[in-house]
Amino acid sequence: MIERLQVTHLRNISRADLRFASCNVLIGENGSGKTSLLEGLFLLSRGKSFRHHQPKRYIQHHQPSVTIHATFYDGVTVAIQKQLDATTALRLNQDTIYTQSTLTQQLPTLLIDPSSMDMLEQGSASRRQLLDWLAFHMKPGFHAQWLAYQRLLKQRNRLLKQSRQLTLIQHQELSAWDTGLAHHAALIHHYRQQVFEAWQPYFERCVTALLPKYSGKLSLSYLPGYDSELGLQEQLKARLSQDLQQGFTRMGSHRADIQVHWRSHGLSEKSSINKEVEGSEGANADRAMTDTHDSDYSDIDDADIESRGNDDFDDDFDEASKDFEPLKEQAANVLSRGEKKLLITALKLSQLPLLLTETAFEPPASATTSTYSETISAATTTVSAASTSDTFSNTAHIDSSPSDSHYKTISQSHAPAVLLDDITAELDSRAIEVLLATLSALPCQVFITSLTEDIVPELKKYWPDFNLFHVKHGEITSL
Repeated sequence: MIERLQVTHLRNISRADLRFASCNVLIGENGSGKTSLLEGLFLLSRGKSFRHHQPKRYIQHHQPSVTIHATFYDGVTVAIQKQLDATTALRLNQDTIYTQSTLTQQLPTLLIDPSSMDMLEQGSASRRQLLDWLAFHMKPGFHAQWLAYQRLLKQRNRLLKQSRQLTLIQHQELSAWDTGLAHHAALIHHYRQQVFEAWQPYFERCVTALLPKYSGKLSLSYLPGYDSELGLQEQLKARLSQDLQQGFTRMGSHRADIQVHWRSHGLSEKSSINKEVEGSEGANADRAMTDTHDSDYSDIDDADIESRGNDDFDDDFDEASKDFEPLKEQAANVLSRGEKKLLITALKLSQLPLLLTETAFEPPASATTSTYSETISAATTTVSAASTSDTFSNTAHIDSSPSDSHYKTISQSHAPAVLLDDITAELDSRAIEVLLATLSALPCQVFITSLTEDIVPELKKYWPDFNLFHVKHGEITSL
C-alpha cells in the first residue's frame, strides 16, 4: 500500500505531500482537485491519465512537467514525470527504468468513475481493457505477446494504406505480417480465455450481490475478434481485398470484446456460450478502424489504437457467423441506466479477487450483502507486499505447466489501489454498502472522492481509522 504520495504541478494541484491509510476519502466541491489526485495515482500506474491522453491537458499551466512520487509501506518507491512533449521519465527505487509495465505491475489500479458508466454502449475497447488488465497481472507471458502483436498490426496497416494493389514483394511482406499476427493472436487468445474463465464465477456472484433480481439471468461472453478455431492467418488472407479497400486490418485480437447478455429461458448451451465469432452486435457496434501510434507500447490499454467510423463493418463477419445461432439480447438493451451502472460496477469489482492467491477468495454460494462480505473476509489471507522485477519474458510458446495455470499472488506486487470517483452520485445506498463491504474485506487500498461528508458514517462501519482530506482550490488538507 502507498504510505506517502507527492504530487507536483498536476492541474490545479501545485504541490501536495500526503500520508495515506488503507481507506482515504477526499471531500470537496466540483473543480477543487479531488479527481486530479485520483488522476495522479492512475498516471503513476498506467503512464497516462484517464481524463485526457495529452500531457499538456493535465500539466499545470505555465509548468514544464508533472511529477508523481509514491513511497510504499515496505519502502519501495516509484515515480513518473511527464513533460509537455510527452517525454516520460520513470523511476523504481531511484533507478531509471524504461517500461511503464514495471510501474503498472508495482501498482495495480482499478478505477470506478462516472466516465466508465457508459462502457456497455461504447465500442469494445473499454470492455477489452477490462480483460487485458486482468491478463496483464495474472499471466506473465501475456504482455510480451500483446506488444509484439501491436507492432505487427501497425506494420500491416501501414502496408495496407500504401496502395490498393500490392506488388509481389509487398504481398510477401504482408504474408510475413499475417504469419506473425496469427502466431501472437493464438497466444493472446490462450491467455485471455484462461483469465475469462476464471473471472466468470466472481462476476456472477457480484451480479447476485448488486443486482439480485437478475441473478442467473445475465451471462458474460468473450469474443476473441476472429474465429479462433479456423485461425487468424487464413481469415486475413481471405479478407485481404476488403482490408486493402479499407486500408486497415478488420479482424484479429485487437477486435476482441467482452459482452454481457440477457439470459432468456429456452436457449441452448451453445447459444448461451455462443461461437467465438464477430458477427455479434457488440462487434458491429465497435465499427473502428485500428492502427497504433509510435509512442507507448508499454501500456496495457488500447490508448495506442486510433478509431474512426466504418459503415461497412456490419458485413465483416457475415460469412463467419452465418452457421451459428444468434447471440442473446444485449444486457444494455434490457437494463435501466441505474442497473447498467450496477452491472459495470460488478464487472470491475469482480476483478479484484483474481489478483489474490487462488485460495484467498472463493466466490460464495449465495451473495447477499452480508454473506458476500463475510465470505471474502473469512477467506482473505494476509498478504505481504514486496517489490518485483519486470516479469514479462519474450517467450513465444504457451507454458502449459502447473505454474502457468496458477495465478500470481499479490505478494509479487503491491496491493491494488481502487479509485472511486464520486460514487455517491452514481450508485444507490445499497450498492455503496455492498461495494464498501467488499473492498474493506480485501487487501486493497481505497481512494474515494465525494462532494459532501454524507458518506463518512458509512465508511466508519468498515474503516474506523480511514483518512479524511478536504480539497479546495488544489489545496489538500488532512482533517
